[in-house]
Amino acid sequence: MSIAINKEKCIGCKKCLSVCPGSLIKPSENGKKVYIKYPKDCWGCSSCIKECPTSSISLYLGADIGGRGSKLTVQLENDLAHWKIEESNGTQHSININRKDSNQY
Repeated sequence: MSIAINKEKCIGCKKCLSVCPGSLIKPSENGKKVYIKYPKDCWGCSSCIKECPTSSISLYLGADIGGRGSKLTVQLENDLAHWKIEESNGTQHSININRKDSNQY
């Protein structure tokens, strides 16, 4: 698994840099945006996706979990997490999760 960074949406907050356990996300040459240096080395932990305030980072959902090229982004809003899934054909799905109740089991 790997991530994709949408440079158009990235605001350069660099929150993703501090949470990437592999230190794979780097600032661009001008320091205003970020990029992933070695996408194939990405662990797919999704820490950066959860941290990104603009949903600029998406996780590729591999064929091994039924994703077949789909991408997942996360948008946080108070106690809600909105998971947006975009399939390779453009179809979009949304899953809303109450973060307050998600770890109760």
